[in-house]
Amino acid sequence: MLPRDFYNKDTVTVARNILGKRIVRKIKGSVMSGIITETEAYRHSDDPASHAFGKQTDRNKVMFGEVGHAYVYFTYGMHYCFNVVARHSNIKAGAVLIRAIEPEKGIKKIQKNRGITNTKNLTNGPAKLTQALGITKEHYGVDLTQDSNLYIEDGIKIKKIYDSPRVGIKKATDKLWNFKINIEKN
Repeated sequence: MLPRDFYNKDTVTVARNILGKRIVRKIKGSVMSGIITETEAYRHSDDPASHAFGKQTDRNKVMFGEVGHAYVYFTYGMHYCFNVVARHSNIKAGAVLIRAIEPEKGIKKIQKNRGITNTKNLTNGPAKLTQALGITKEHYGVDLTQDSNLYIEDGIKIKKIYDSPRVGIKKATDKLWNFKINIEKN
């Protein structure tokens, strides 16, 4: 598992550094995993697109807490999104949205959870990823640095990171805080 100090850096740095790492999810003896291929950074007072931009609420309070914990929220009344709390100690809040993974283990279970067999579109979006891995509100606040049914570990070495604007936001669109890797080219 990645240690807590991995997440105790600038949120944008962690969003880049977590690419190529492996998410591991265990459910009733089944293990599913995948390489993180897309992330987005969301900071605090300098980021009006962040849930933590205004004030601390019941929804975002984990973003203000100890780094290395899961921030899971419900969006559009139908989807969960999975984030990792990450920020330097001098910043009040921050999290990295995990937008996509390349499945490795448990692909049949992932396909069943998603209700599709097409591997191209299996986990290429934040809602698809949480559905595929069975990540729900029960994972809100889970310590990802401890052995549990959800954690992140070392993965593959990466060569090239692609930076672009974050997806689906209307504020702070000038920040190139969406990061991707292409597994085939690494």
